[in-house]
Amino acid sequence: MSGKVYTRGGDAGQTSLLGGVRVDKDDLRIEVYGTMDEGTSALGLARATTKYDDLCRHIIDLQGELIPVMSEAAFVPGGKALKFEIPQVQPPQVERLERLIDHYNEEWIQTGQFVRPGGSPASAAMDMARAIFRRAERRLVSLNREEAVNPHLVKYVNRLSDLLYVLARIDEQRTLIDTITQQMPAALQTAVSDNGRFPGELEMELTLKECDRLIEAGIRRAQEIGVPMVLTVVDQNGDVIESRRMDDALIVSVTLAPHKAYTAATVRLPTHELAQAAQPGQSLFGIDVNLPKITLVGGGLPLHKDGKVVGAVGVSGGSVAQDIDVAQAMVAAY
Repeated sequence: MSGKVYTRGGDAGQTSLLGGVRVDKDDLRIEVYGTMDEGTSALGLARATTKYDDLCRHIIDLQGELIPVMSEAAFVPGGKALKFEIPQVQPPQVERLERLIDHYNEEWIQTGQFVRPGGSPASAAMDMARAIFRRAERRLVSLNREEAVNPHLVKYVNRLSDLLYVLARIDEQRTLIDTITQQMPAALQTAVSDNGRFPGELEMELTLKECDRLIEAGIRRAQEIGVPMVLTVVDQNGDVIESRRMDDALIVSVTLAPHKAYTAATVRLPTHELAQAAQPGQSLFGIDVNLPKITLVGGGLPLHKDGKVVGAVGVSGGSVAQDIDVAQAMVAAY
């Protein structure tokens, strides 16, 4: 017969640490391992929702490792002798977390922007776990003021939070890339050749002469509406072929115009259409904060030839409507 879940031993607001020492339930040591328990539960949500086997495997390993870690936090010398030895966190455990961080940092495409958690269900759960373990670290620092705490334990919890932050970015980044691939037009879902190019792509590359023609057409239209612009043409990979800044064009447009062109080329959509697909609840929500150089500002248009994207144009300097107007003039010239 299994034991009861409830014992009534804590009805007076106290509980026992490992070793039998009785303390109040809001004791700092209880707060430490109780907070770790919260984080472990949040990791369970992440494990249940991630689609990626390597991330799931790491989470399972962490949950297993956290059991003795919490035991260390729950033990205080001076109590009853235990029948088993309480393990303590050692430097190799901290180093293992650092190696994992370094490994996934190679994959992570960093944007330099503040993160808005929720790019994927699993990343949201990992961000929640990360914040919980940050709280556990703060509780450990408070506990250390009252009694000595294993310094490797503090380092471990710190690195664990860092690792969860990176793993969350990897999960949402992979999810976003998978979604973009699925959303790409059917015409682009063709096999690429061994050199990584679409069939016939060498014959479709934009020439500098063609780019000159597009830029000149855009400048003429910008002059007609009286707005100085920055005009950019990129190839199918989003790499700049030509970019020109008209006299008195805004400085910020020097950066924004190439980003618009890059976005239109790599996502294969006009930037103003991508903006609609990136609204909350839509399939590409969060793309602008999770991938570098992606912008949702109108003024980037892809260039098509024989049903395939061969490059894109980006225009910045006026209102969104004006930028799109000039970009359309460039596309028409192509």
